[in-house]
Amino acid sequence: MKLGWIEVAALVAASVVSAKDDLAYSPPFYPSPWADGQGEWAEVYKRAVDIVSQMTLTEKVNLTTGTGWQLERCVGQTGSVPRLNIPSLCLQDSPLGIRFSDYNSAFPAGVNVAATWDKTLAYLRGQAMGEEFSDKGIDVQLGPAAGPLGAHPDGGRNWEGFSPDPALTGVLFAETIKGIQDAGVIATAKHYIMNEQEHFRQQPEAAGYGFNVSDSLSSNVDDKTIHELYLWPFADAVRAGVGAVMCSYNQINNSYGCENSETLNKLLKAELGFQGFVMSDWTAHHSGVGAALAGLDMSMPGDVTFDSGTSFWGANLTVGVLNGTIPQWRVDDMAVRIMAAYYKVGRDTKYTPPNFSSWTRDEYGFAHNHVSEGAYERVNEFVDVQRDHADLIRRIGAQSTVLLKNKGALPLSRKEKLVALLGEDAGSNSWGANGCDDRGCDNGTLAMAWGSGTANFPYLVTPEQAIQNEVLQGRGNVFAVTDSWALDKIAAAARQASVSLVFVNSDSGEGFLSVDGNEGDRNNITLWKNGDNVVKTAANNCNNTVVIIHSVGPVLINEWYDHPNVTGILWAGLPGQESGNSIADVLYGRVNPGAKSPFTWGKTRESYGSPLVKDANNGNGAPQSDFTQGVFIDYRHFDKFNETPIYEFGYGLSYTTFELSDLHVQPLNASQYTPTSGMTKAAKNFGEIGDASEYVYPEGLERIHEFIYPWINSTDLKASSDDSNYGWEDSEYIPEGATDGSAQPRLPASGGAGGNPGLYEDLFRVSVKVKNTGNVAGDEVPQLYVSLGGPNEPKVVLRKFERIHLAPSQEVVWTTTLTRRDLANWDVSAQDWAVTPYPKTIYVGNSSRKLPLQVSLPKAQQVKKNMASSDKSPSTTIPRLYQPPTTALLVYPITLILGSLFSVLSPTAQGTRDPPSDHPTPLAPSIAADVNLPQHPVNYFARKDNVFNVYFVKIGWLWVTAAFASLLFSQLPYTTSSSQQPRRVGQALARYSLATLVWYLTTQWFFGPAIIDRSFVISGGKCEQVVPLAEEGSASLHTLLTATACKAAGGAWRGGHDVSGHVFMLVLATAMLAFETIGAWRGAPDIDQGSKKSEDADRELSGPRKWSVWFVGAVTGLGWWMLLMTAIWFHTWFEKLTGLLIALSAVYAIYILPRRVIPWRDVVGIPGV
Repeated sequence: MKLGWIEVAALVAASVVSAKDDLAYSPPFYPSPWADGQGEWAEVYKRAVDIVSQMTLTEKVNLTTGTGWQLERCVGQTGSVPRLNIPSLCLQDSPLGIRFSDYNSAFPAGVNVAATWDKTLAYLRGQAMGEEFSDKGIDVQLGPAAGPLGAHPDGGRNWEGFSPDPALTGVLFAETIKGIQDAGVIATAKHYIMNEQEHFRQQPEAAGYGFNVSDSLSSNVDDKTIHELYLWPFADAVRAGVGAVMCSYNQINNSYGCENSETLNKLLKAELGFQGFVMSDWTAHHSGVGAALAGLDMSMPGDVTFDSGTSFWGANLTVGVLNGTIPQWRVDDMAVRIMAAYYKVGRDTKYTPPNFSSWTRDEYGFAHNHVSEGAYERVNEFVDVQRDHADLIRRIGAQSTVLLKNKGALPLSRKEKLVALLGEDAGSNSWGANGCDDRGCDNGTLAMAWGSGTANFPYLVTPEQAIQNEVLQGRGNVFAVTDSWALDKIAAAARQASVSLVFVNSDSGEGFLSVDGNEGDRNNITLWKNGDNVVKTAANNCNNTVVIIHSVGPVLINEWYDHPNVTGILWAGLPGQESGNSIADVLYGRVNPGAKSPFTWGKTRESYGSPLVKDANNGNGAPQSDFTQGVFIDYRHFDKFNETPIYEFGYGLSYTTFELSDLHVQPLNASQYTPTSGMTKAAKNFGEIGDASEYVYPEGLERIHEFIYPWINSTDLKASSDDSNYGWEDSEYIPEGATDGSAQPRLPASGGAGGNPGLYEDLFRVSVKVKNTGNVAGDEVPQLYVSLGGPNEPKVVLRKFERIHLAPSQEVVWTTTLTRRDLANWDVSAQDWAVTPYPKTIYVGNSSRKLPLQVSLPKAQQVKKNMASSDKSPSTTIPRLYQPPTTALLVYPITLILGSLFSVLSPTAQGTRDPPSDHPTPLAPSIAADVNLPQHPVNYFARKDNVFNVYFVKIGWLWVTAAFASLLFSQLPYTTSSSQQPRRVGQALARYSLATLVWYLTTQWFFGPAIIDRSFVISGGKCEQVVPLAEEGSASLHTLLTATACKAAGGAWRGGHDVSGHVFMLVLATAMLAFETIGAWRGAPDIDQGSKKSEDADRELSGPRKWSVWFVGAVTGLGWWMLLMTAIWFHTWFEKLTGLLIALSAVYAIYILPRRVIPWRDVVGIPGV
């Protein structure tokens, strides 16, 4: 099997990055799991298999590869299979409406949906968007988003998602997906995963801003954090049946998101059981073979870079299958996943061709816009798809408005004589609502942020328009000053007003646009357009000042929020086209605000932690963003560090009041949790591949310039690849097991949509009374939080909530349940969820810091019938390539130095020897008649016949061999992955063989005398007579070349440099066993599976493994003791030093050098990795 240059370059780059000592590392996980049609996917999976079985290779490839940027009507479009009546699939932005279209709606952003805390509204919004996408002929909506989650409050695209809380995001994410797909459109869960900032998200984009970096930013995250925070909403999406997932631009632990086998193959497909297809973000595809084997299923928009006309896939994917580099089952699985999603939403029954063009608003244009080729035809049919969605948009806008402060100012009565509307955010954009491309400006009122996650406004009702209508109906007057820098005019209007309504904002967006110097991410979280000064000027001149904030997320309001004349504060977010009407509904009391803040309002940016990476911090390499905050983001961070927010997460006022009471918890009869085990089915090929001649360009095909086709130029695959490196052997670059289509072990946390089905079993039923104690109807959101109890866990985490509408004095009982997942932590050792034995407490209230009701769960119920428990909270260390403790090797020179000093300073040591005249210095003990044995030993360990010397040191390598064998047979060796064990055993045996060879050559034989004996003779040493012999016998002694032969003949080894064989052997033996033991102790479940165990979990040993480690520890410990005895009683300091250096050189070559030399690492491996 052969590779092409694009694939080789990408795979080599990946291996180089993974070898760097100081960078986070994403362990490989192969092969890519194949869909099996589990659960609700069973029927559509069968249909998909049936249709794919009828396809040729190029027809399958055509489904997987976009046709190229701006070459069809949609932002992304696949090839088609006309022979089987399968159309080209249209993929279109965005998460809040149709981008680049007309007669469509502009919905509120995801962050507004989060502020509603309303599952029904999330579903209805998704359904309405799905209807519009379907009516426009769009098959795949590129939304919703749960990445970014919101680790950084100033992250540029947080508003596209929902909330930094994974539970709140997960529920609303799933409901949105259900709504979209119930309307017959495939939803796309994006951006997967750890896509938390815009700076450095793409290397070309960073270069455009003046940064010289080689690769995209790497988000470095540990296994516990990614499971408990960032993966959580995607599990909910998979459980909701999402059809597509979009992988992200960034790297995760220094592996690109669209070729990261850990996140795609392991987490998404193997663990969460995702049955749909993975598409790349636009040009986030970085390799051909590498991405295919790592789990990517669709390349978008198809070309390598925008309008390049080249592709990693297309014809290259065809070549990869034909030459055997990519197995047929992998491409078959791609096609099956795409078709299964297509059938699952019923797209085959609702299909309509795209009736609009993304690239022009003109009615007529070329079919292939970018190259002005193809038919000149009607490309825009101006189909109005808005239906009555404006009502829903207005409703969501009002019900997502959070009332943060109210000193009796609201609701307004329409009796106000003069209303001042102050601030640019109250008015319109002088260029028009769509006057800035992709909304890339902050002119006028902010109802939508910027980037690809936007839509064209059909109209935009500004606050000025809507409120003026209200005031005029009450026969009042309106003064509007919408220049935020005209502070004198603002002051004058405020002084006359009965109420001043001040509108301020803060914007952000996608990194390809810079607005007012903000390159996607916000430069700070202060108000824009002089907002703070506008508020303070109004408040200083009007004692009834109400502030309305349109922002993408939290802003700093500490300069004025407690000003006595600021009588009201509302956050309205990004409410979409009905912005003005929505805020007017709340201000004038037609809608009683019931929204809750989906994020925390801090006093400073620093109070949030989690700083953005805005400067290249890795030289010219990929910038590194270490998520060392772990799970402590937003309110969890504030709680951990005792930061007092201005307004906490979940906070929101109403025009009425509520009371929560009578919290009850009932244990349920749950079955025992069972980790998933067993094997998957083997991968299947669907249809035959045939000969390369079947896949050349069809005769007579009129090619479109830069269009991505699946066909090859000729049957000569090398020529078709146009690759000078074609023919490199794949065995050098293809990851181990990547092409293995045999049955694979199931992961413990897998087994169903979203993970192990046992995670979603209810353990407790919780009920609480909610009563409206006020005089007007309103909505309350009871919020249930859990304290998981561990020493390094958040104080509380949100788990359940419900928005409830109550009439005055009405009382209802809200009932919910807690699942295993709600009470569990991720156990990095077991690679599964575990309910720890720490005390669990349930809290219920109406914000994260107002939790008046609490109940402790009975401990027995926490553990019994739940799942295996973990005694310690798992570590939050970022997964890195295991670092051998090289500094620990200092123990050897320190031991020798201490021993030598003792031999000089101790009277006992001094009295043990009788130095001859040729060795006058204390640091040079005498070379006695018996090979450096002290002449007058008064200490037992100074005697050569001491039992440890005779039965341990003299046969030391036998003890080393026995100790190593115990590790080898009890650990296999240091991995639980059956597919990895043969290779790991071979590498362990290679390390042992090398160490044994070094020992043998140094002390026993080196093509004659051993290295130690040769060095003695070369330095002038010889065998001399000790007892009287005949003259001819004495002469013959001089010809002996080994210490052993000399002693046997009755001679003494004198005159040369005698390298300490004891020091050499003891250092080599103990260091070797220490490295092997650490590798076995750490184990491979954590490294091979891409996680880090907790320090305590590393040491949970049992059975043969326990006795093996104890035995090796005993051998190692005794070896160190005898090394110390050698340092005290035997040899000169220089002889001991040379023995030490030889041993450490061998240790370096066998255990340290593989860290830096990849080919060598492939031979000998690294223990435990």
